[in-house]
Amino acid sequence: MKKGNLDNKVYLFRTQARLSQEKLAKKVGVTRQTINALEHNRYNPSLVLAFEIAYVFDKSIEEIFSYSKEVNHE
Repeated sequence: MKKGNLDNKVYLFRTQARLSQEKLAKKVGVTRQTINALEHNRYNPSLVLAFEIAYVFDKSIEEIFSYSKEVNHE
């Protein structure tokens, strides 16, 4: 069975932009808790949210989010 992992650089770009979690959350229309969960890889964003975050940082989605598949040999 294959399992995918979505990693992100939200924390990196947020701190470089000197934005608090609260300010980023307001800019993209989510709660601070959602941003916190994203930064700790406990939440996978919707495609719309991923685009919103990329827009705020003036980056491509691929610069912020990366996806890899793991193959589980069971």
